[in-house]
Amino acid sequence: MGDKTELSRQQQKSKETKERIFRAAKRILQKNGYEELSIKNICEEAGVSNGSFYHHFKTKDDLLSYYIEDQPNINPDLLDLPKNADEAKIAIIHVYLNYVEYCRELGVEFISGYYDTKNQALNPAIRTERPYPIVTVQTYVEKAIREGIIQINVRIEEFTTDIRMIVIGNVFEWCLRNGEADFEGNMRRSLGKYLDSTVS
Repeated sequence: MGDKTELSRQQQKSKETKERIFRAAKRILQKNGYEELSIKNICEEAGVSNGSFYHHFKTKDDLLSYYIEDQPNINPDLLDLPKNADEAKIAIIHVYLNYVEYCRELGVEFISGYYDTKNQALNPAIRTERPYPIVTVQTYVEKAIREGIIQINVRIEEFTTDIRMIVIGNVFEWCLRNGEADFEGNMRRSLGKYLDSTVS
């Protein structure tokens, strides 16, 4: 019994340190932008050692990715098997409206800092684990195809790449307009059109 409490206490402590490091990074991003976001600055701002930083994160981009992927979870019932193609499209759009909400929560400055071409965490060719929402969508679609509920008229790799590019475009537009774009509406419309042309 004692071991279990010890472990959860350690997990709690680890989570708190991660939070502290993240909040420090967020403050630096908001005040000084991505250029000033060095591990040295993050550690100073968070009051943690370099060792502690590297214990939790591989790089500063890994730190940002952790938060993009650790977004509020989607209700798994929603991502159970769809009844038909329309239901599948609604579920996929829901995943990304959830992502929009999360971007809003983190704020334009933070997301603008993250969506930087220097941030290799965004590059699926380099990353071993792909950003969370697209993995969720791919698994869901593959399952529905296997069960014979839906079909797509492109290869699954193309499908997920196209969706990722549509999403990045919408996020970039929102950042470019400093939050003054119809983020939800644009995401729903562009994804909806794409899904209408590929999923049946």
